[in-house]
Amino acid sequence: MSFDEVLDRIGGFGRFQKTLYVWICLPQIFLAFHMLVSVFTGAVPPHLCRSSQPVGDPRLLGLNNSNASWETCSSLQNVQLYQLNHSDLSLPIGEHSTTSKSCKGGWEFSKDVFLSTVVTEWDLVCENATLNNIGSSIYMFGLLVGAVLFGALADKYGRRTIILIGLAAQVIFGVGAAFAPNFYIYVMLRFVVGMTVSAVIMNAFVLGTEWTGPKQRMLAGVITDYFFGFGYILLAGVAYLIPDWRKLQLAISAPGFLFLFYIWVLPESARWLMANQKNEEALDLIRKAALINGKPLDDDDIELFQCLKNVEKLEDQRKYTVIDLVRTPKMRKQSLILFYLWFVNVLVYYGLSLNISDFGMNIYLTQMIFGLVEMPARTVTLFTLNRSRRISQLAFLATGGLACLLTTFIPDDLSAVRTALAMVGKFGITASLSIVYIYSAEVFPTVIRQNGIGMGSMCARAGGVIAPVIYLLRNSSHHAPMVVFGLCTLIGAVLTMFLPETAHKPLPDTIEDVERTDDSYVIKVL
Repeated sequence: MSFDEVLDRIGGFGRFQKTLYVWICLPQIFLAFHMLVSVFTGAVPPHLCRSSQPVGDPRLLGLNNSNASWETCSSLQNVQLYQLNHSDLSLPIGEHSTTSKSCKGGWEFSKDVFLSTVVTEWDLVCENATLNNIGSSIYMFGLLVGAVLFGALADKYGRRTIILIGLAAQVIFGVGAAFAPNFYIYVMLRFVVGMTVSAVIMNAFVLGTEWTGPKQRMLAGVITDYFFGFGYILLAGVAYLIPDWRKLQLAISAPGFLFLFYIWVLPESARWLMANQKNEEALDLIRKAALINGKPLDDDDIELFQCLKNVEKLEDQRKYTVIDLVRTPKMRKQSLILFYLWFVNVLVYYGLSLNISDFGMNIYLTQMIFGLVEMPARTVTLFTLNRSRRISQLAFLATGGLACLLTTFIPDDLSAVRTALAMVGKFGITASLSIVYIYSAEVFPTVIRQNGIGMGSMCARAGGVIAPVIYLLRNSSHHAPMVVFGLCTLIGAVLTMFLPETAHKPLPDTIEDVERTDDSYVIKVL
């Protein structure tokens, strides 16, 4: 009897698992907050530099004098002063250019949308503008470090322990970021928050998967994605109500103290307990789950216990490493393609999500729309995946890539059309990102599946690190970031054609299964 058969016996998705998913899904809302809050805390309002004899301008700042003399980034670059006119006030959020000359009179920022952001507090414009993007990349690098560090620690100390540590550290360092005295301390604290986000997301997913029966795992995984999407939408409203970045950072972090009760309600993974020779604890949890699901175990527990002790023995016969992912020709081809797909999906997903101010519409409305797109994008994959994994992946990548490229042909004054195209691109890349998790698990053979998923996750985090930096290309061309996102995604769509179809087919168990056959290495199960 395998562990999956045990789950079928006690209930693969009964009351015990549903309650567990409530505990797993609630933090997803706050994880979305932390992942995307820099859209608002790092926003760049319209800004002007006072000249050596500044006079306020009521149209920008509500000051009293109408004879204003201000410098923008562009005027500093040309070392020219000019009289502010009405057209200067049309600068969209985030528009500025680099300069080699610093602002002597001090920066003034519009407060029409934001009372304060990290940009307005620490003057991250002109020659300091790149610090804002680098700060976002450092946060994403925290996600990568957290995935590597807490993945290993979870295997040693348990899923539950790392989730609890991650939630505790997240609230402490998240609240700390709200009181950061300077930008560098703020970035350091956000880096640690990024690490904790990886700790919670990764281990919550694994904990849920290890307690859920095989027939319900796909649906259960999508449920957690819905809660992340709900957090995506909710953040727009929270940020609208709290336009001050410190209060907003505090508002999304402090409620994390409520998760203190998880110490008493969050169970450990019975599968992990068995793998670490904690057999009695595992059996106690299985008995508890069976009782809650209304399927109490009988006196045959001894047989069950003996079967559980042998769950992982087949995989222990030989130790595989990441080198096996690229050791043989066909496995190497498929692994490299999947690694690129992980990379490009996260690159474009966060490239679009973290830079919504570029599309010219109200930033809060755009955030809400992008969040709403998450729901149908993740839902539609439940239907398309049953037809074809490969075609689904290819189609959604192509949709996302083409939409990104088309935005570059839309004039700036048609912001609604640009936002609509960006929304289509977000839909495609969100659906594609949902698919790559499932597709990868089916392409990699059993003996190196965990290694493959782990490497894919690292490539994904690398894409997240690079995504904010891509927007520095705006200094050379305003359309450059979307061109990069579009082309990279279309390359991924082409590469997908070289992957095998896995829908309705049994999974490969060994590398030899992959190497000795073509892309249709198994007979389709009718």
